[in-house]
Amino acid sequence: MRSKLALNLTTNYSINFSLPKRSKKKIIFIIIHYTGMKNELEAIKRLCDHRSNVSSHYFIKNNGEILNLVPDLYEAWHAGTSSWKRYKFLNKFSIGIEISNPGHEHGYKKFNETQISSLISVLKYLKKKYGIKSQNILGHSDIAPNRKKDPGEKFPWRKLANKNLCQWHNLSNVKIKKQRNLKVSFFEKKTFFKNLKKMGYSNFDNIRNNSYETNVTKAFQRKFRQNLINGKIDQECLIISKNLV
Repeated sequence: MRSKLALNLTTNYSINFSLPKRSKKKIIFIIIHYTGMKNELEAIKRLCDHRSNVSSHYFIKNNGEILNLVPDLYEAWHAGTSSWKRYKFLNKFSIGIEISNPGHEHGYKKFNETQISSLISVLKYLKKKYGIKSQNILGHSDIAPNRKKDPGEKFPWRKLANKNLCQWHNLSNVKIKKQRNLKVSFFEKKTFFKNLKKMGYSNFDNIRNNSYETNVTKAFQRKFRQNLINGKIDQECLIISKNLV
C-alpha cells in the first residue's frame, strides 16, 4: 500500500511498539541505525517479529525503497539503553531509521547513493514536520557508545551536514590532519570530554572509566574523524571538539 504523504512510502506493519500514542512535541530526535544483518529480508522480518522486541519507524532498503514499519506517533523499539544530554531511553523521544547494511560483523560496506538519497528525503520531511534540530539527528553509537557502532565510519555524515541535516565542524581537513597523533595533556584530555558532554554525549558520571572513555572517543571519531578510529585522543580530535561546541 502506497502512502499519500510527501514521501513515497511502502507500509510494512510491525507490532513492536508501545502504547499509547505520544504527542508531536515528544519527538525531539532522529536516530540512524544500520541493520547489522547479512540478509535484508531477514532484517525486515526481525523488525516485524514480536519475538525480537525490536523495531524502527522507517527502513531503507538497498534499492532505496522506504518502508514505514511503525507510525511516527508510536514509540518504536530501536534505541535501547541510551542517553543524550538530559534524555534517557531515547525511544520515548525519537524516530528510528534503519538502513540495510551488513554492519561491522558481516562485511560492513559503504551505503549506496540510492539509500542516502532516500534517507535525505526522509530526514528533510521529518525535520520539517516535527521541528527537529539538526544537532538532534544522531547515530546509534552517539547515544549508546558502550554498546553500538552503527551507522559507523562509512556513513556520510558530512554529506548530511551539507544539507543541514546534522552537526559538523567547519575546519579544514588538511589543517587538522596535521594535528593527528599529536599527544594531548591531562588538562586537554579533560577539556575534550567536557566538550563531548556539552555536545550531548552523556554517562560521564565516572570519567575515570577507561572503557567508556575509549568507546565514547571511538563514537566521536566514527562521526567526525572517520578514517582513523583508534579510541585515542589527539590534538586533531581536541580541535574538532572545540569547534563543535
